[in-house]
Amino acid sequence: MSAVGASRPSFRTIALIVGAAMFMEQLDATVLATALPSMARELGVSAPSLSIALTSYLISLAVFIPVSGLIADRFGARTVFRGAIITFILGSLACSLSPNVYSLVAARFFQGVGGALMLPVGRLVLNRSVEKRDLIQASTWVLVPAIVGPILGPPLGGFIVTYLNWRWIFYINVPIGILGVVLVSLFIANSRGDVPEKTDYAGIFLSSLSLALLLFGFELTSHEGQFRLALVLLAVGALLGGFYIHHARRTRDAILDISLMRIPTYGTSVIAGAITRVTQGAHPYLLPLMMQLGFGLSAAQSGLMTLATALGAIAGKPVTPVLFRRYGFRNALAVNGIFASVGYAVCGLFRPGWPLPVMFLIMAASGFFMSLQFAGYNTVAYDEIPQERMGSATSFYTTFQQLMLSIGICAGAAALQGAMVLRRDAVPQFPDFTIAFWIVAAISLTATIWNRRFAPDAGHEISGHTPRSWPARQVIKEPRGLGS
Repeated sequence: MSAVGASRPSFRTIALIVGAAMFMEQLDATVLATALPSMARELGVSAPSLSIALTSYLISLAVFIPVSGLIADRFGARTVFRGAIITFILGSLACSLSPNVYSLVAARFFQGVGGALMLPVGRLVLNRSVEKRDLIQASTWVLVPAIVGPILGPPLGGFIVTYLNWRWIFYINVPIGILGVVLVSLFIANSRGDVPEKTDYAGIFLSSLSLALLLFGFELTSHEGQFRLALVLLAVGALLGGFYIHHARRTRDAILDISLMRIPTYGTSVIAGAITRVTQGAHPYLLPLMMQLGFGLSAAQSGLMTLATALGAIAGKPVTPVLFRRYGFRNALAVNGIFASVGYAVCGLFRPGWPLPVMFLIMAASGFFMSLQFAGYNTVAYDEIPQERMGSATSFYTTFQQLMLSIGICAGAAALQGAMVLRRDAVPQFPDFTIAFWIVAAISLTATIWNRRFAPDAGHEISGHTPRSWPARQVIKEPRGLGS
């Protein structure tokens, strides 16, 4: 099958195809966390020991995300995206049929290969297939399922393990994936980019091992009795990351092109988005925990409450292009980022005396503002990226995004644990959650400094925003490697 050539598919069609793949990947990750106790009982192990199934998936992401852009440029975006979905389906089937922990861990690693390619290559497909004037709306359509997936995960996981069997968590990926393969074959063009003459094998080894150790280390920080091992892994991962940076500065066509950070809109978006993603990663950890431990809600009830965030994100979809067209990326991101941070900070003040509708509306507002923020970052980042560097840019951006979301979970856990230690609480109390929410909200608030560094006309071709006057901005065309 080949992409339809008679008429070009609309940006909404492409965005929904990419968004459906991201939804499947994000939903699977959060549903599994809810089902761990049930899975552990059937497989005859403890729930904490089964967390290695989550970690193996993260390690697979770390290993294969950096090479995703290179693979897409070499074999074509449609071929790789379709292959990634098929790999994810096969991995899901292997997980559902796993008779023991060892086979489940291996199946999750294999499934992670598909997930690692789906995320960045899906974004690459979007950037190559959609015109700049439609990129904001397209990014918003993609962002909604990506946000809804993690929010729907906990209540759906609770329903599946209560009324069906945990293996259905993986079965549900099959029909979604098959539909995705058909739609990708029909509507996605097999675009290719420039492939470097020499593959950076040393860079692949250093970057993949560094990211794997960092993600594994961050994961272990939340496990009791594993703190020392986590510190060792984080230290070694950071050291290898330093070696990679030294290597990339001296190598042309490095696998993760750090010279992209010198492109103004891209570098600013990566840094500001990374800071904000720490808060975004911590919020889904802290909020359900507070709902269950503080308010006494069940896992299903707390999951339903957190649906407010998803509804807010959906509500932000039609507003996003209007906002950036009127105010531009710099002003909109700077002001909206403050509202998003304050919204998450207010969540830390929730108490049993608060009416549930009020808390629901505040969480919806938080999701609304945060979805606007990420739609802006995900769009303006590629404003000055030439097509031949789009593969490298998406790989770098997605790698950093995955790392910062993982750091966000650890930051939320560390902030909560630190508050408990300071207040000498054996179990988390409401003041502990307040401190934790305020700490992670303060982190995203610092992104305002970077948001103000966007040029006044940043992304104006995308947003359609035309300030009355701005200084002439010189677009810097960077080489692919810093050594040239």
